[in-house]
Amino acid sequence: MKALRHREQGVALIVVILMISIIVVIALQMNRASRSEVYDAANLRDRVRLYYVAKSGFSLGQALLREDQNNFDALNEDWSIADRVAVKADSLFGTGAVRLVIEDESGKIPIHKLVIGNNFNMDVRNMLVRLLSQPEFGLDQIRAQEVVEAIKDWIDTDDNVTGGGAENSHYSSLAKPYGAKNVPLDCIDELLMIKGISKEVYDGNDRRAGLKDLVTIYGNGKININTAPKLVLRSLSPNMTLEATERLDNYRKTNGEDLVSPTWYQKVVPGIVIDARLITTRSDYFRVSSVGVSGDMRVTVMGILVRDNNTKKMKFLSWKAE
Repeated sequence: MKALRHREQGVALIVVILMISIIVVIALQMNRASRSEVYDAANLRDRVRLYYVAKSGFSLGQALLREDQNNFDALNEDWSIADRVAVKADSLFGTGAVRLVIEDESGKIPIHKLVIGNNFNMDVRNMLVRLLSQPEFGLDQIRAQEVVEAIKDWIDTDDNVTGGGAENSHYSSLAKPYGAKNVPLDCIDELLMIKGISKEVYDGNDRRAGLKDLVTIYGNGKININTAPKLVLRSLSPNMTLEATERLDNYRKTNGEDLVSPTWYQKVVPGIVIDARLITTRSDYFRVSSVGVSGDMRVTVMGILVRDNNTKKMKFLSWKAE
C-alpha cells in the first residue's frame, strides 16, 4: 500500500509540475502578445502623428505656392527652397520633423505631348533624344532614338512598330507578358514597362537624375527655362553645350529679377537659339512632397497641384500617402 501511495504522490507531483509549466508558457505567451499589442498600438499612434506632421508640411507647401506674387517662377523663390522654410516649423511638432520639397513639373520635358495623332511631335521627340543621348545616360544616339520610339509606340493608338520601338508583339513575348497601352501615360511609373527603359535610366544614379525626374505628364507643353534641371536645359537646343548650360544655370541663380521674359537666355548665351514655342517663365503644375520624420519612421504625403496663376487657386490632380 505504501508503494502504491508513493507512486500516486509521484504522479500527482508530475501533474502539478506539468500544469505549472503550461501556466508559465501561457503567461509568457500572453506577456509577449500583450507587449506586441502595445508596440503595435504605439507604432500606429506614431504613424498617425507623423501623417499629420506630413500633412501640415503639405499645407505649408500649398501656402507657399498661393502666396507667390511674382509674374514668373524661378528657383530663388520661397516655394523652391521649401525645406529651409519647413525646418523653422519643426519646433511646433514636439517629437518629429517635416521635410518638404516642391518640384516644378513645368520645368520638365512634356512626355505627354510626344504624340500628335499617331505621329511624332518632332519638337518633343528631338528634346527627348537629345536628353537621352547625353553622356550621363550612357546611351548612344541610336539607342536613345529607339527608347523614344518605344515611348511613342506605348502611347499611340496603332499597332505599327516605329523604328526600334515596340508594340504588342514584343511585350506579349516577355516572361510575364502584357500589352502595349496605346493611350497616354497615367503616371510616370509606367515608363518602367516600356522597352529600353532600365531601372537605372528611370531612377538615375549618384551622377545624374533619373528620367522620372526630367519628364512630366502634366502641363501645356512649354518648359519653364527658369526652373528646368540642367539636363533639360541642355536638351532645349541642338547647339546647347555643357558650358552654355552652366552659364545659364549660374545666371538664373543670381539674377532673379531678370527672369520675367523667356528671352533672357539670349544675353547670356547669344549664340544659342531656342524655339520660342517651347519655353516659358510661368509655371502652373507642381509636385509637393512632404515627409513626417521621427527616428527611423517616416510617412510621406505627395500630391500634384495645378495653380491658377491669376486667382492663385489650386486643384489636386493626384494625392498619395505612404
